[in-house]
Amino acid sequence: MNKNYQFNQRIRLRHLHTFVAVAQQGTLGRAAETLSLSQPALSKTLNELEELAGARLFERGRLGAQLTMMGEQFLTHAVRVLDALNHAGQSFNTPLPQEPEVLRVCVLTTVALGMLPSILDRFHQQRPQTIVQVATLHNNVLIAGLKAGEFDVGIGRMADAELMTGLTYELLFLESLRLVVRPDHPLMSDNVTLSRALSWPVVISPEGTAPRRLAEAMLKEQGCSLPPTLVETSATSLARQLALRYNYVWFVPSGAIKEDLLHNSLAALPIASHGPGEPVGILTPSGVPLSLSAEILLATIRKSHSG
Repeated sequence: MNKNYQFNQRIRLRHLHTFVAVAQQGTLGRAAETLSLSQPALSKTLNELEELAGARLFERGRLGAQLTMMGEQFLTHAVRVLDALNHAGQSFNTPLPQEPEVLRVCVLTTVALGMLPSILDRFHQQRPQTIVQVATLHNNVLIAGLKAGEFDVGIGRMADAELMTGLTYELLFLESLRLVVRPDHPLMSDNVTLSRALSWPVVISPEGTAPRRLAEAMLKEQGCSLPPTLVETSATSLARQLALRYNYVWFVPSGAIKEDLLHNSLAALPIASHGPGEPVGILTPSGVPLSLSAEILLATIRKSHSG
């Protein structure tokens, strides 16, 4: 078997560390202290290395251990190998790229359609590395999710006191009900009343929801009833398309169509909503510290609403 191959296969890191320590310290005793070894153990390892090399690497005497010519040549290679291993080890200790921060947000479907897009755009201008996970939920599910720790921030409606236990609530606005149609709807050229509006197809939130309760109160107050041509849905994207493209009259919370009214995509009928409206605000779990991203999102929500 090739002698060099045999040497390469049998040499160990302990041989290299021992050899370099002796070369650096100049005596076996000081090298043993540096490596926390007994001197006999160090001598044994050094002898093994010289046997594998087939040559003396040190001249030992009263003055210590002096490198031979072969030892000086081997030292260059030994230091290079240990240095390379040290750099390789440091690469394992290099901090891994941080996982992106995730902010979990739950909102009403009307909020997701209305105010949320501009809020998210402003937020990401400040926190471009934060992933925002948005769930659009009914209010009771939204509240339950926040209390269960599934979300960090919510935008929802005030609920009964017992349901709000464990949550902090901050009022943003009172959400009224609007009746909207496309700008060129025939109603826009008519003397609009609620009864005339109800002669057209209607799209409205399902029974049991806050927008539906507001609508029913309005209908009852004016002695009207919903027409037979009716779509009941919580899907605001569907309801919006029915109002934008067809002749449906959409009973919709005001927050959902703020941008549409601003850009004249939809037009509001001059029909007054019943009562002051439903309170909509920021919801967060009580006693849970908010992350910096959550605080920035809350500040963005407040600024967006105040602006």
